[in-house]
Amino acid sequence: MTIHGRENLTATIAVAALALFGGLFISVDGTFDYKDALTKSIIFLETQRSGKLPPNHRPAWREDSGLQDGKLMSVDLVGGYYDAGDNVKYGFPMSFTVTTLAWNAIFYKSELQAAGELGNAEAGIRWGTDFFLKAAAKKNKLYVQVGDPVLDHQCWVRPEIMETPRTVLMIDENTPGTEIAAETSAAMASASMVFRATDKAYSRRLLNKAKLVSQIILPPCYSVQHLRHFFSEHLSVASLWQLFQFAKDHKGTYDGECPFYCSFSGYNDELLWAATWLYMATKRQVYLQYITEEAISANVNEFSWDLKYAGAQILLSKVSQPNCSSPVNLTH
Repeated sequence: MTIHGRENLTATIAVAALALFGGLFISVDGTFDYKDALTKSIIFLETQRSGKLPPNHRPAWREDSGLQDGKLMSVDLVGGYYDAGDNVKYGFPMSFTVTTLAWNAIFYKSELQAAGELGNAEAGIRWGTDFFLKAAAKKNKLYVQVGDPVLDHQCWVRPEIMETPRTVLMIDENTPGTEIAAETSAAMASASMVFRATDKAYSRRLLNKAKLVSQIILPPCYSVQHLRHFFSEHLSVASLWQLFQFAKDHKGTYDGECPFYCSFSGYNDELLWAATWLYMATKRQVYLQYITEEAISANVNEFSWDLKYAGAQILLSKVSQPNCSSPVNLTH
């Protein structure tokens, strides 16, 4: 399997969900079962789990693994997902996977429910967001990778018996990573919408963390007064000022996951993507203002872990501006 296996998985889940339109299991040639394809796609994602596995874990041959992840940095980074066929945990494609799975759970909830997979999809989302909450637990830090890909790729073994170093990479004031921070924010914001009706406390926790992570990478054009006014109900002014300063002084592309997950498209698409999900989750005008006044968009023919414009444009085509019946305009 290539390093882009996770991207192919999310596409498969999306296609399978589409095929379940209206709760009816559509067969293209009379023999192919899209419900089975959907189930197996989600099981594939479950197979990639790292950490202490639950008793009802469907791939019975998988066992606990990576239980010391984060120890080298004195932080708990147990959990999350391995990437493709190796034993590295990359934050950038992992967060994109969770965002895309949450998107499916929001827009195809009834279809997933009819297929008997809604609970499994939600469990898959939570498996990722639980890890992101750990990865973003320290102020002005986001842990973005566990494992040494060079050494890991020299020894293809089951994660249960791996002996390769579990090195940890992070972004902070000295090593910014706008793309990864924005995608992680999008993942938690979209997931908060998934759990809003069933676990309000968890949903709010995800949304508040998504706001914090997003402030690490909001463009410096936002005035301190504007940010203070909006976030006064959620954060202290001192905390807000520190986050704004971090965004202003430490914005940039993170190359630590290269050559495996380099950001070729830059960070403007992730900023737009994160702001879109935060607006959908909160309906706060600060995010819509960024989208309509500051965001940079583009015409592209691809939607992937690295390029999010098309996804944001689809979401925004369904969002109307206040006092206006037309969708958000990104043509500026």
